[in-house]
Amino acid sequence: MDIALSGHYGYRRLLRTAAPCVAMMLVSSVYGIVDGLFVSNFAGTTGFAAVNLMWPAIMVLGALGMMVGSGGAALVGKIKGEGYPLKADRVFTMLVRFLGCTGVAVGVLFAVFAPTIARWLGADDAMAADAVLYSRICMAGMPFFMMQNAFQSFYMAAERPQLGTWMSVASGVVNIVFDALFVALLGWGVAGAAVATTMAQVVGGGFPLLYFSVRRINRGTLHLMRGSRTIWPYIGQACTNGLSEYVGGISLSLVSICYNLQLMRYIGENGVAAYGVVMYISFVLAAFFIGYNIALTPVVGYHYGADDLGEQRSLLRKSLVIIFGVGVVLTALAELLAGPAARLFVGYDAALAALTTRAIRIYSLCFLICGWSMFASALFTGLQNGVVSAAAAFARSLVFEMAAVWALPALVGIDGIWWAVNVSEVLTLLFCAFLVVRFAPQLVRRNGR
Repeated sequence: MDIALSGHYGYRRLLRTAAPCVAMMLVSSVYGIVDGLFVSNFAGTTGFAAVNLMWPAIMVLGALGMMVGSGGAALVGKIKGEGYPLKADRVFTMLVRFLGCTGVAVGVLFAVFAPTIARWLGADDAMAADAVLYSRICMAGMPFFMMQNAFQSFYMAAERPQLGTWMSVASGVVNIVFDALFVALLGWGVAGAAVATTMAQVVGGGFPLLYFSVRRINRGTLHLMRGSRTIWPYIGQACTNGLSEYVGGISLSLVSICYNLQLMRYIGENGVAAYGVVMYISFVLAAFFIGYNIALTPVVGYHYGADDLGEQRSLLRKSLVIIFGVGVVLTALAELLAGPAARLFVGYDAALAALTTRAIRIYSLCFLICGWSMFASALFTGLQNGVVSAAAAFARSLVFEMAAVWALPALVGIDGIWWAVNVSEVLTLLFCAFLVVRFAPQLVRRNGR
């Protein structure tokens, strides 16, 4: 199903437009947890904890792709809405080239300092070797990982969201097949999981380069060009506009690091393992909100560029209703499936499974309200206000949650770690409501202009 950024969006069209991006994120989140399933069940708790200890740091780099992709897609959508398709192609080309070069540079630096990073993250002697090995192998695929994250947004700007779904499926199949081969059959442990992940990233980030470069196979509205010179102000604008996605990504990673440090302090490696399962479940449940925002950001950007205030208001109202309904469903699913999910990952240890079940049930209450805050950040990205968008993401993923995860355990014990996200989401919702009223009054007041 191809889509167009222009025109009116009713509820049905909104859901149909978002469906490919939601499916793409859902598939990505599912194959993203495959490493954990195989490592936990075939390499043990120590290897599982090592992978979950290093993954937040790896995502700090991968989030650069989300920043360039989300900010760039909104910029490209705006340029197309203004009626300059060739200029949109040039900006798209510059951003992809910039991202590839950045991926190589940061991947090399991370691999060199991996032992030091592992120690900073709290790895003990038992976990350190696995943590370093896993992260160094993953760095070989970092340029492709960053581009894979970026293309998730550019598919929508190219009006080809279904391609993102198919690429996620292809990457997922590669990851699952080679996880089964390397980890389960050959017994390579965390090294096998890292190789499988890297191979999946090469598929997810490499094929789009070919697709967008060859016009004979790409009949969409966005193309990579040859010989397009770099214009740094556009790169800076895209990065600034997508800053919220990067802030959100690295904030989530930094908060995860804080969770792991607190869990190592209060529980040990079992706590890190339980949190890893909570994050896997969270990624799956959050796939709708993330996919919806990926789909809507260039749509909002297009109507912003076309100066269509009425459609912008309509998108806001309808999105709030959709997000509320989905949030209720996701929370109910999490509460029902907490026990089976825990047993799937750590069923070999009854005490760890019980700890994980309780953690999922407390943590997942956040899905009642977190979708609204996530959408507020995406809304400002589409409105080309990257600073406010970043402020919303920064407050949600770092300021409130980090403060809560350090303070609550001292007040209420271990459960305070799992309640931290819920306290954070309530505070973030209030803050985001203030941001919308303050910085986008034309969307909530009928006499806005």
